[in-house]
Amino acid sequence: MNLEHTTRLLNRYLGGDRSVESDLLEHVYDELRDVAAAHMHAQSPHHTLQPTALLHEAWLRIANRDDLSFDGRNQFYALASKVMRSVLVDHARREKSEKRGGGAGRVTLDPALDADESDTSSPVDLLDLEAALKRLEGIEPELSRLVEMRFFGGLSHPEIAQATGSSLRTVERNWRAARAWLQANLRS
Repeated sequence: MNLEHTTRLLNRYLGGDRSVESDLLEHVYDELRDVAAAHMHAQSPHHTLQPTALLHEAWLRIANRDDLSFDGRNQFYALASKVMRSVLVDHARREKSEKRGGGAGRVTLDPALDADESDTSSPVDLLDLEAALKRLEGIEPELSRLVEMRFFGGLSHPEIAQATGSSLRTVERNWRAARAWLQANLRS
């Protein structure tokens, strides 16, 4: 199956043609599972949500919307990653409210923030990360999307460059800026 076929299936499904659901899921499931696994990789080992459950919850949120269309697969996977982030944040909020402020989802930023350095800073609260990303989005939306693709989507710099149509050098420069901004703002 080619990329255009996936886009057509996505748009048919989201346009109300539920007869293509099994074909669509078969075609995108493995990649969505990889995105979910990348999201879960940064979570605490004691996290109660599993990648498959994250994928399914995100799929339900996407499938229940009728206002979506896609120009390509990259848009779909970017949306799926964003929805998975939302599911994790909602899950952390529920956990925090159930525990009255204790132990809501903590994530380790180092694997995504600097995969090639061995700095091992302590985990940050997922809700703090979400708040920081929202602030960054208000200041520099491009940097916020970059962090989302790298941290939540698990994409490498070359993959981000391809998905955004940017040069690898631009992605690397923006990554350094985003990482420095997050490190400064998550410590404060």
